[in-house]
Amino acid sequence: MSASVAAALAVLWPLLGAVLVALFGEKRRNARDSASLLTASSLLVLVATVILPEVQAGKRPRFELLDVLPGVTLAFEVEPLGMLFALVASGLWIITTVFAIGYMRGHNEQNQTRFFVCFALAIAGAMGVAFAANVFTLFVFYEAITLSTYPLVTHHGNETAKRAGRVYLGILMGTSIAFLLLAMVWTYSVAGTTDFRPGGILAGKIDGTALVVLLGLYAFGAAKAALMPFHRWLPAAMVAPTPVSALLHAVAVVKAGVFTVMKILVYIFGLDLLQTTGASNWLTWVAVFTLLSASIIALSRDNLKARLAYSTVSQLAYIVLGAALASTWGVIGGSMHIAMHAMGKITLFFCAGAIYVGAHKTEISDMRGLGRQMPFTFAAFLVGSLSVIGLPPLGGSWSKWYLALGAAEADHKVALAALMISSLLSIVYLMPVVGRGFFSSPIAATYEGPHGADHENHKDQKNHGHGAPHEPLLCVLPPVVTAAGCIALFFFADRIYLLLEGMFLP
Repeated sequence: MSASVAAALAVLWPLLGAVLVALFGEKRRNARDSASLLTASSLLVLVATVILPEVQAGKRPRFELLDVLPGVTLAFEVEPLGMLFALVASGLWIITTVFAIGYMRGHNEQNQTRFFVCFALAIAGAMGVAFAANVFTLFVFYEAITLSTYPLVTHHGNETAKRAGRVYLGILMGTSIAFLLLAMVWTYSVAGTTDFRPGGILAGKIDGTALVVLLGLYAFGAAKAALMPFHRWLPAAMVAPTPVSALLHAVAVVKAGVFTVMKILVYIFGLDLLQTTGASNWLTWVAVFTLLSASIIALSRDNLKARLAYSTVSQLAYIVLGAALASTWGVIGGSMHIAMHAMGKITLFFCAGAIYVGAHKTEISDMRGLGRQMPFTFAAFLVGSLSVIGLPPLGGSWSKWYLALGAAEADHKVALAALMISSLLSIVYLMPVVGRGFFSSPIAATYEGPHGADHENHKDQKNHGHGAPHEPLLCVLPPVVTAAGCIALFFFADRIYLLLEGMFLP
C-alpha cells in the first residue's frame, strides 16, 4: 500500500470503526468495545508503519479526492507537523479507549454505544485535520470534530449538560463560520489557492493592516485553541464524563485548534512574511495574557477537572505563542508541545477519572490522604504534573526549552518571562493535589456518588455507600502507561525534533 492511499485510509478507518461499533450496539458490548480497540490499534499501525517512514524520508504523500473550485481541492497531504498530530491522535486513541471502557462500565453509563461511535467520528475528524492539504479540507474536518463531539459534551442529557453544549457549539461553530470561513475565502481571493505550502502563499499578495486582520480571523476563528476571550467553551465542557475531557484536552479537539493556528502561520503566512512585517506581534501579547491569566484562574478552582481545564487554556497558549514568535525555535517548541502537553495532560485527566471512579472525589480539598490509598494514581499524577510544569527527565521540559529559545531568538523578553512565570504558577496549582494526597491526614469517609449529569462537577451531591477508595485496573492502568510515556518522550525527543525539521524544507 502506498503512503498516499494510506493517508486517505487513515481518515476513513475510524469511520469504518464507528459503523462496526454501532452494529454491535449495547447488546454485544464486549464485541463493541473490542471493535473500538481493534480500530484504534490498527490505525496507529497504519500511520506509524506506512505513512511515517515516507515523511521521515522527506516525502509528502498526497491524495486528492475532489475538485471543488479551481485551486480548491478536497485533498490530503502529509507533512511533518500533520504527521506528529496524527501520531498523537491515533496513539492516544488506544489508551483513551481502554480508560473509557473501564470508566463507562464502572458507572453503568447510558448510551455507551453512542459514546464510542462519536469518539471514533471525532478521531476521523482529527485525522482529516492532520492530513489536510489546504485550508478548505482542514475547515471541513475541523467542523466535523465540533459536530461529532457535541453529543459527547451533552452525554448526560440534563439541563447542565445541555447548557454546556450550547456554549460549546455556539462558540466553536460561531467563530469558525464568522471568522475562519471568512479568512479562508479571503485567502482564496488574494492568493487563488488555499494550499499549504512551505514558506507560505501570501507574500506579495497582502500586507499592512489587511494582513494583521486576516491573521486575527484565523487565530480567533480556530477557537478550539481557546485563546481568550473565546475560551469559555473549554471549562463549560467539563460537565462531560472524564474520557470526553481526555479527548477534548489531549487527543483531538484542543490539539486541532492549536495545530490549525500553527499550520496556518507556517504554511499560509510563512515565517519570513511574519518576521518582516511584524504582523503576528499582537498575537504574542494575546498568548502571553492567556497563558498567565488562565494559570491564575486555575489557582482558584477547587474542582480538579476545572483546575485542569484552565491549565489546558494556559498550556495551549504556549503553542500559539511559539507560532506567533515566528522564529524557528518557537515553531519547533510549540509543535513539540502539541505532543508533550497531550501526554502530560491526558495523564492528569485519567487520574482525575480514576479518583472519581475509585473514591468518588472531585474536589481537591477532599483528597487529603487519598494518595496513600491510591498510590499508583497519585504517582502518575505527579509524573504528569512535572511534565506539564517542564521539569526533566520528562517530555515537557524539551518543548518549553525550545519555546524559551524561540522567545530569546525573537528578542521577546516579556514572552520569555511569561513562560517562566507560568511554569512557576503551574507548580502552585498542580503540586498541592499530590501534596494533599500523600502528606495530609485523611478526612472522614464521605464519598460523592453519581447522581445526575453534572455529578463530576458538584460537591453537594453525596452518597455514603461506596466503600473504601480503590484503584480499578482499567482506570489506573492508562494513567500509569501515559506517565511512562511522559518519561519516554524526554529520551526520544530528538526523533520528534528531526521530524519537525522537515517543516522548513521546500
